[in-house]
Amino acid sequence: MLFTERDYYQDVVDLLENHGVQLTDIAELVKVGQAEFIPNMSTEMAIDSVEHVLHKTEVQDAIMTGIALDDLAEAGQIPEPLAGRIKSDHKTYGIDENMVMAILGVYGTISWTNFGYLDRMKPGIIGKLNEEQHNGGRVNTFIDDLVAAVAAAAEARIAHD
Repeated sequence: MLFTERDYYQDVVDLLENHGVQLTDIAELVKVGQAEFIPNMSTEMAIDSVEHVLHKTEVQDAIMTGIALDDLAEAGQIPEPLAGRIKSDHKTYGIDENMVMAILGVYGTISWTNFGYLDRMKPGIIGKLNEEQHNGGRVNTFIDDLVAAVAAAAEARIAHD
């Protein structure tokens, strides 16, 4: 018996775009992260790797779940005290980082080190999402880490080729 499941790629791309994240934003993170190894990486190559990552079921599920939790927290649909911890992206709240392990696990340990750098430095769209949350905008507790994980995995995918 052949198992087939619908690909939620377009749903995920739409969710990201609805939350201000374009594939080109993630591709820029990949290009910067790989600049030492592939100094002339094209945007097309980076986007291709991001798209491959976004076609993985584990990645799609993590993104859909994380964004749903951000949206539910923002709408006041999650009970306290959990809502407050998510809304403030509390320093000891680590479930957002745990969720990205589903993405990073697909591409191995190199993706973990890539993610650690992105999570710590918060370049590009990651920093924008983080600032938006901390300046009283949207709840982006999960999406910033998920975007960093997609970029980290896309970088790892390129490194493995």
